[in-house]
Amino acid sequence: MAAPAACTRFSDNYDLKEELGKGAFSVVRRCVQKSTGLEFAAKIINTKKLSARDFQKLEREARICRKLQHPNIVRLHDSIQEEHFHYLVFDLVTGGELFEDIVAREFYSEADASHCIQQILESVHHCHSNGVVHRDLKPENLLLASKAKGAAVKLADFGLAIEVPGEQQAWFGFAGTPGYLSPEVLKKEPYGKPVDIWACGVILYILLVGYPPFWDEDQHRLYAQIKIGAYDYPSPEWDTVTAEAKSLINEMLTVNPSKRITASEALKHPWICQRERVASMVHRQETVDCLKKFNARRKLKGAILTTMLATRNFSSKYDAHGRSIITKKGDGSQVKESTDSSTTLEDDDIKEDKVKGGVDRSSTVIAKEPEEIRIVCPNKTCSQLSTSSYGSDLVF
Repeated sequence: MAAPAACTRFSDNYDLKEELGKGAFSVVRRCVQKSTGLEFAAKIINTKKLSARDFQKLEREARICRKLQHPNIVRLHDSIQEEHFHYLVFDLVTGGELFEDIVAREFYSEADASHCIQQILESVHHCHSNGVVHRDLKPENLLLASKAKGAAVKLADFGLAIEVPGEQQAWFGFAGTPGYLSPEVLKKEPYGKPVDIWACGVILYILLVGYPPFWDEDQHRLYAQIKIGAYDYPSPEWDTVTAEAKSLINEMLTVNPSKRITASEALKHPWICQRERVASMVHRQETVDCLKKFNARRKLKGAILTTMLATRNFSSKYDAHGRSIITKKGDGSQVKESTDSSTTLEDDDIKEDKVKGGVDRSSTVIAKEPEEIRIVCPNKTCSQLSTSSYGSDLVF
């Protein structure tokens, strides 16, 4: 990718089209490159609203994205800075979230889950090989390149990513999403690349049964579970999962980060590299059904929190205890909540900038179709769900 000329203006190279998403400090719009006619997603950040610290984070995100060139990562094609706006031009990813696509499939097996996590691990391996730790791996950041069958999984949103040379371990701040945070982050111990592998373990667990390994409405109890790695494989849903799949999860969800499997090692695990021989090909309807509930709960939480935001003053980034209360909804808007397992947290700059708003982390690529939000039971396991758990459909 050739570096643009210093005098290049965004409008010289691109035509802006419809809005795809919006955040507090940015808007994401489809754009067309004039010279080629190719479509991209332009994240347009209003830099007038950013503090010096936030601007540093923006530059870090752009620097990291420029380093990463991989088929399973949303690619940054251009970065153009003008007087009051910064334009980041990314792949236009039109396939929506991976988890939403899975529930729309007619067939979904353990082997399909293996293929999904392989692509995620390939992206993580590329990040780690380039000294980048994502820090916010979760379903909302796993997208599909297109709606075509077999479209590539793409890792998105590097707003929390950091540069970590080699196998360095240090305290880089409390950042991530509660349900996917690693024990070392929760214990405020030095951490590094293994935090991404822990999140991959959580994602793989969900891919196999449709619900997360750690769950509690109370965040303190949730964190207590994670710190000691208190998860299990309840019957009957786990009875049909192969021992090899559970083996990989166990190696990813190892509490001691020094003993946790690496991305490179995980890609060599038999359940990944020998999936045709090892992974089950039986359709997992119960997993799909439970994943629908899991997806709906995530969407509902986002809708409720966005509604709350509309009635609140959101000038503060932190609650009374100094905890971050900024999260990113799927459509790019920021919402405030500190207890939900899908909330994105970042407390690494509390001491430096407690008053000013946080950097906007709106999605770089947004699905074009608006989605209805349906209520869902928050219970942990699919076997505990019942029709009596549901009220009327709520649409926001």
